[in-house]
Amino acid sequence: MKMNKTGIFLLAFFIVLTTVFIIVTYDDTKKPDTLPVVGSNTGHKIKPFSFVNQEGATVTEKDIEGKVFVVEYFFTTCKGICPKMNENMSKVYEAFRGNESVKILSHTVDPIKDTIEAMKAYSLRFDADPKQWMFLTGDKKELYDIARYSYLISASDDTATVDIQSDFIHTDRFVLVDRDGYIRGKFYIGTDEGDVNQLIGDIKKLLKEKPLD
Repeated sequence: MKMNKTGIFLLAFFIVLTTVFIIVTYDDTKKPDTLPVVGSNTGHKIKPFSFVNQEGATVTEKDIEGKVFVVEYFFTTCKGICPKMNENMSKVYEAFRGNESVKILSHTVDPIKDTIEAMKAYSLRFDADPKQWMFLTGDKKELYDIARYSYLISASDDTATVDIQSDFIHTDRFVLVDRDGYIRGKFYIGTDEGDVNQLIGDIKKLLKEKPLD
């Protein structure tokens, strides 16, 4: 049966309308969510640093340049929140294990006791690859300063007490940093499974994102 001109026009119009709808829908579903930048209006970038990892190798900001990375503060003799934090951090590590674009920086707040050897022994609990999950020690002031001024979290000591559990005060937050050195997303609670799962999802978003700079 032959179609008249009106029928042909309506069919062509329907095809064009359907194509446009598919394109618009496809673009919307493929468009990734943008994680907020934490800090000042122009973004807060981390500062240069130099620490030593569990292998005795010096690690600086150059070693993580162009990488997405997660930051935490803890100490190896901690019996409080640290075990839970690092149990959850190991989930982050396993989610991206072997991915050269993702790094983890675990800083000590007790560099006197957390020697290279102590950090190495602790890292072995998680079968941590030192090239990806770095347990960092070094100068105490530098460790504390970069926590406060680069990562915008708390790491300090309280010399009024000698009790190890209260002597070293540190945050339970994980910090997510993008390829350009900007803090992104939010401050994730390292003891909260829901926050850790969100962190894993947000890392995946950053891996798909183009550099901000």
